[in-house]
This record gives sequence, structure tokens and C-alpha cells, in this order.
Amino acid sequence: MKQDRLFESGAVSEDFSFNDQVAEVFDDMLNRSIPFYAQVIDCMAAILREKGRPGTTVYDLGCATGTTLLELARRLPDLNFRFVGIDNAPAMLAKARRKAEMFSRSPLVHFLEDDITRAHLPDGGAVLCNYTLQFIRPLARPHFVRRLYETLPPGGLLLVSEKVISHDPMLNRVYIDLYHQFKLRQGYSELEIAAKREALENILIPFSIRENRDLLTLAGFSTVETFFQWFNFASFIAVK
Repeated sequence: MKQDRLFESGAVSEDFSFNDQVAEVFDDMLNRSIPFYAQVIDCMAAILREKGRPGTTVYDLGCATGTTLLELARRLPDLNFRFVGIDNAPAMLAKARRKAEMFSRSPLVHFLEDDITRAHLPDGGAVLCNYTLQFIRPLARPHFVRRLYETLPPGGLLLVSEKVISHDPMLNRVYIDLYHQFKLRQGYSELEIAAKREALENILIPFSIRENRDLLTLAGFSTVETFFQWFNFASFIAVK
């Protein structure tokens, strides 16, 4: 796994994008930037085992390099799920396909290049959006989530993980500071952290937990609950 040193110089020449350079280091970037990333996948696997409908398709929208789906395919072979990852970044999908072949998951996991806001999702029993909504413009999110609701069958699942903000200014600052400390412990420098934050400004726009819950509830989901939280990161389950 190639180490993420994209912002080592502190120079930011353009906004963050999921290009070839990012794809090469993305797995390391995730592991060092998302607290409890592996544990959230643990939770998703447990939910799909308990509540997923065997034989249906599990979609990962904004699948990046396919880590989540490849891990779920490894853990849940007996449920006969079909796993489909969709992303609009060719570099990310190329790496996802290489990983699927390397881990002998190609027959079980498929990757498609498409716009996740318009992609057709046939036979979907569950949809995953891991740190994806935050990159969709806020005004477009209600329509997107409503479309997912309409796509799913009764009892279908939407699992969402997001970076979040707090509406309490004091707590929001505390959470940001704790996340800053987390990244320092992962080996990022102050310069790298500041540069990446600048590159993501106006690209990654987080909602609060309440705003995410309202987004899912207003789309029509009958049950919306938080199943994981670490300060300014949270995961949600929505059931149609």
C-alpha cells in the first residue's frame, strides 16, 4: 500500500479530486484519515447479515477503490449477494478492479463507471453511501436520497457514513481538535493537515447528525438511526 504524501509540501495548486495521484494512495489515506474505518465496515457486515435480503444486490455508491465491497464479499458469501460498486472516477475504478482480481473477488464484485445520482439500481436490497453524500452539493442531496428511497423495496436498507459537524460551537471546535490530534497520531504533519483541509474546502460539505437524519426521514424512510459515532464522524441506517 503506497503511503499518502500528496500534501507533504503544503502546496495546494487545485481543489481535491479523485484523480490518478489520489487513487494510488487512497487506501492509505482512508485508513489514516477516517477514524474506525474498519469497525464501521464490521458494523455494516453485521447489519447486512441480520437485515439484508439474501440474493439481492448491494450497491456501493461512490465506491472509490472498492475496499468496503471487497470486504463484505469476503465476509458474507453465504447470503448470495451481488455486489456492485459505482463511481465516476476512472482511476478509482481501475484500482478497484485490480484489487478484485488480486483477491479473487471478480466473480462476486462488479464495478461500474457512472454518475451515482442518475445510475440505475436494479434489484437493490441495500445501498451504501460511505463518505459520499458530503461530496454532493447540499441542494442536490434531498433529490438524490429520495431517489434511493424510491429505488429500494419495502424493508430495503440505506447505510450512510459521513463526516459531520456539531451545531454547538464549543463542541464543534472540540471535535475538530480531536480529529486533528487523530491525524497527527497517524503520521500526518501539521502542514499536510492544513493543506488537505484547504484542498477540500467547498468540496466536502458536511451536515450535522440532525440534518442527515432529517434528510433521510424526509425522503420517506420509516426508520432512521445512528449506528456508530466518533466525535465528528457518524454512520446511519435507514430502513424503507
